[in-house]
Amino acid sequence: MGSVQIVTTILAAAITAVAVWLAVRAVRKMVAVIRLGQPAPERFADKGARARTMLVETAGHTRMLRWGVVGAAHWFVMVGFIVLSLLVLEAYFEVVSPTGGLPLIGGLAVYGLVTEVIAVLGVVGIGVLIAIRVRNRPSRPGGRSRFTGSTMWQGYFVEAVVLAVLVMGFVIRGFKVATDHFEYPLWATPVSHAVGALLPAWPAGVSIAALVKIAISMTWLIVIALNVTMGVAWHRFLAFFNIFFKREPTRPAGSGLGALRPMTSQGKPLDFEEADPEKDQFGVAQVEQFTWKGLLDFSTCTECGRCQSQCPAWNTGKPLSPKLLVLSLRDHAYAKAPYLLAGGGKDLTGEEKATQAQLAHLDVLTLAEADKPLIGDAEAGGVIDPDVLWSCTTCGACVEQCPVDIEHVDHIVDMRRYQVLIESSFPSEAGVMLRNLENKGNPWGAPQNTREDWTKGLDFEVPRVGAADDFEYLFWVGCAGAFEDRAKKTTRAVATLLHEAGVSFAILGEGETCSGDPARRMGNEFVFQMLAQQNVETLNEAFEGREKASRKIVATCPHCFNTLGNEYGQLGGDFEVVHHTQLLAHLVSTGRLTPVQPVDGGVTYHDPCYLGRHNRVFAPPREVLGSAVNGGSGGAGSGIVEMPRNSERSFCCGAGGARMWMEEKIGKRINVDRVEEAMSTGARTVAVGCPFCSTMLNDGVNGKGAGEQVEVVDVASVLLRSVRPDAAAGSREATPTAG
Repeated sequence: MGSVQIVTTILAAAITAVAVWLAVRAVRKMVAVIRLGQPAPERFADKGARARTMLVETAGHTRMLRWGVVGAAHWFVMVGFIVLSLLVLEAYFEVVSPTGGLPLIGGLAVYGLVTEVIAVLGVVGIGVLIAIRVRNRPSRPGGRSRFTGSTMWQGYFVEAVVLAVLVMGFVIRGFKVATDHFEYPLWATPVSHAVGALLPAWPAGVSIAALVKIAISMTWLIVIALNVTMGVAWHRFLAFFNIFFKREPTRPAGSGLGALRPMTSQGKPLDFEEADPEKDQFGVAQVEQFTWKGLLDFSTCTECGRCQSQCPAWNTGKPLSPKLLVLSLRDHAYAKAPYLLAGGGKDLTGEEKATQAQLAHLDVLTLAEADKPLIGDAEAGGVIDPDVLWSCTTCGACVEQCPVDIEHVDHIVDMRRYQVLIESSFPSEAGVMLRNLENKGNPWGAPQNTREDWTKGLDFEVPRVGAADDFEYLFWVGCAGAFEDRAKKTTRAVATLLHEAGVSFAILGEGETCSGDPARRMGNEFVFQMLAQQNVETLNEAFEGREKASRKIVATCPHCFNTLGNEYGQLGGDFEVVHHTQLLAHLVSTGRLTPVQPVDGGVTYHDPCYLGRHNRVFAPPREVLGSAVNGGSGGAGSGIVEMPRNSERSFCCGAGGARMWMEEKIGKRINVDRVEEAMSTGARTVAVGCPFCSTMLNDGVNGKGAGEQVEVVDVASVLLRSVRPDAAAGSREATPTAG
């Protein structure tokens, strides 16, 4: 060992020791913060499925690759980071000796080839990611960026380090080539040999370059260890855990979509009959009241902004960005952590749990952070502004796009639950809807004895449960389908088509009440459970004696479809629920319904969030429309003019999350944005599969003064016009806007 190698070895050991010590300290701090969260025992169930999902999502990059070039580039960088960590390890042998290398595999040509290819692709990949970040920088002209609000220096720092480490790997190999100490043939490592041809035969260069590579790597580790909220770096470790512990690892629609997480206290579902607000947690009022998985979510955020780029609120000038909400909660959690770890915190009655002695060593900034309300406007100094909290439509676009499976919607609704149930703080106009749900069983406050009025004038009898001898499907009409004028046409169209196809069905009539979706998404879990338990009891009685496979429900409202199918199981109601477009697609494909009259003028389809993104029903509505547009000869999507944002990236209509009953006072109206996109296709018919979407898009069309050029109509009505043009003649008449 020469004098150069002695120096490089000492320096490498010193900087490594400092970096490792700081990293261990940082990891311990992060674990301590995450453990402050509430229990979530269900996250440890089905470990095999969790492990499989985690490996598929990480190794296969299944979520990132949906973004094409950026996904592929990120995959190469990820693989490079993992595999080329061996080259960082090899550098420790090279600082000791210019001819050093990894034991066992270090001299294998296949190892040289693999690492060479990965390094080259890694350089290309990180170059692409840097270019994308620069092109989408927040300061660029032309509008908001998905990186707006991200800590940009951290992203540039991480990318620069990755690039520098990859380049130094080639420099080390180049010096080995130049000094004739390189163990790999030209065919396996052509780039390294090319670099070596440019470098001088300097034996000490190998050890010095290896030291530089180690110094760059350990500097990166030191920087992230001193910045535990640096998600753009820490996600490469935390993502594996966050994906492993996702809520529903086997659910095709993705974790955090579909059903909401039940309201829990100390890790157990809350029973409202026995719950006590002074002993049980009602929603989330303090950051430590999130589950530990919630705190892991916040820590894992990569600040990539994919959630932000897809969020309907953010895209229409609202203050909500799912990314910035998560980052605010993350920063608050870590700033408040010293206070909590010292024993501080408020009990459920608002009393301080710590003694003065326990908090005596804390600085004023930590104590000030601890006093911040979780929800509050700028004057109150809140972490999350109320306008941010109530801008969410729960459309799930953020959850769908997140590459590390953060469950934004669950966290937003948890905060809403406390605001509604304990603080009674929510948009005033939504209070009318809640009172109507409690008193009338529907958000419009319509008399219950008018639930069956939509059946009047049909040329066949609609059977009621109890009066019918037998039925294959229970037709869940829903509140909109029973009371809202436009939605009633959809209900009548579906009933007519089922009758035409010879499907036996029955309705509950006055026995049906609201599914509870608006109350639950708004945060009023009490009203939801009251309505849901009543409906579960009614449905169980209607299906008495039947197995689950025979307890079939067809629903025209995706919100009812989602609630009955995904959430009623939490309350003892297990049913096979299909959306009407799924059933109609089946009836068309089996020849029980035959479209004969093509639909003119072009059709575009708007994917409802709770049908498409939340439940992955994309093809059936398109199959129905394809057949109708082409008079029976079309297939899935045939003849449909797709909007730029469609399927899993469909843009929300603005009505979800109980926003249907709240005023949209900030920014551009979401429904107007979506209508403009629909009109840009040139289609005369905008087909929908949801009564909320129908109302919102019709309002948008009317607001644009385009009612004569564009018609918004349900998929079922489009099909009815093609199957029975005579029966659908009246469905084109204008109807008053409801809301």
